[in-house]
Amino acid sequence: MLSFTLRKKAELIPTFFGITFIIFIIIHLSPGNPVNATGGFNPNVSYESLKNMEKIYHLNEPVYVQYWEWLKSLVRLDFGYSLIDGVSVSKKILSSLPITLLINIVVLVLSISISIPIGIIGAAKKDSWIDKFFTFFVFSGYAMPSFWLALLLMILLSVKWHILPLAGLHSFNAKPGSFGWYIDEVKHLAMPIFIGVFGSLAGFSRYVRSGVIDTLDKDFVKLMFIRGISKKRILYKHALKNALLPLITIMGLSIPSLIGGSVIIESIFAIPGMGRLFYFSAMARDYPTVMGILTISTILTLFGNLIADICYALTDPRIKYD
Repeated sequence: MLSFTLRKKAELIPTFFGITFIIFIIIHLSPGNPVNATGGFNPNVSYESLKNMEKIYHLNEPVYVQYWEWLKSLVRLDFGYSLIDGVSVSKKILSSLPITLLINIVVLVLSISISIPIGIIGAAKKDSWIDKFFTFFVFSGYAMPSFWLALLLMILLSVKWHILPLAGLHSFNAKPGSFGWYIDEVKHLAMPIFIGVFGSLAGFSRYVRSGVIDTLDKDFVKLMFIRGISKKRILYKHALKNALLPLITIMGLSIPSLIGGSVIIESIFAIPGMGRLFYFSAMARDYPTVMGILTISTILTLFGNLIADICYALTDPRIKYD
């Protein structure tokens, strides 16, 4: 198992360099100059200052030279400084990453916890009214655009009924560190978490349902029924284990969406997370911040694939370590 893990980790190194280089090129091929976007329209900024700024950020050099300079800084865990306000990119990421991780980890845990029973019940009651009800319910969440559902909930629960806060992370009168402060944060995050869970149920539950149905058609399962083994034991001990393989793949691919999937929700609800930071940085042509966020997303993508491979090897005995 150790050699398997080390080999997988070694494969991630050239993949990381390849992905980051492609991202770096795409960012710099986008129209617009970040220096002109930040100070080009300011009459108090001279032409010499703009050229000096380009020199400081190596924007006047070829792309491969800029990428090499960026790699040298990355080795020191330094993503550089924002072109907008001069604040360290690492500091910006560290201040916004926790809330994004909190929201998406809660969404992932709740989605899986709800999807597995829904998938098992749908497989056990295949084509019944219960299965059709669950199918309609989960695909309703999948079909609804997240921004539309967010606006609908904001109108109903915040503006009309005053049940939950409209936006932000905390209320103005909340005392930091108190119990009420945490309760207030939970209320602010209730709608974003609900939208994330509701939209994820279809993918997770259908994979579980399809995997369980496929396993129930196997000969060894039919033999268990003949031997008198209870249906509940067959479903949860044998069929579910085989159905977890595609679910592991989806879970591994869900890790990198922690940032990408948060852009819309965090922007709508004004949550100071990575998604909102990425959106405003991209609009302002803030190359160092955008590159830093995409690097974190790349690491999460590779980490998710590594976790999925390891879980595959642990779950499926047909996959060899060596």
